[in-house]
Amino acid sequence: MTDAKTTVAELRERVLAFARERDWEQFHSPKNLSMALAAEAGELMEPFLWAESKDSHAVARDPKKRPAIEAELADVVVYALEFANICGIDLAAAIETKMAANAQKYPVEKAKGRSEKYTEL
Repeated sequence: MTDAKTTVAELRERVLAFARERDWEQFHSPKNLSMALAAEAGELMEPFLWAESKDSHAVARDPKKRPAIEAELADVVVYALEFANICGIDLAAAIETKMAANAQKYPVEKAKGRSEKYTEL
């Protein structure tokens, strides 16, 4: 599987099939999945702990750290996909709605090259 050849629907189905084969849906409540997602996001941060922001790209490319970073990112995405499955959320539609809202909050002419929150632009 690669990003260029795999749809979100295919990923969702693969994640759902994996959980169903193991009878794990009984444990996959929105509460549990949201907590697992947060925990995995924390684990994704671990390789970057104490690194300066400017050095974080090098950390992400470090061949010794890269496999763990990829695995943690995969865990985050898998839990997000399963959350969408369990909650019946159309992920592509939710992303499109959020991007449209962000475009309103962060118009290019105000936000380009700036990191302030939309309330401070």
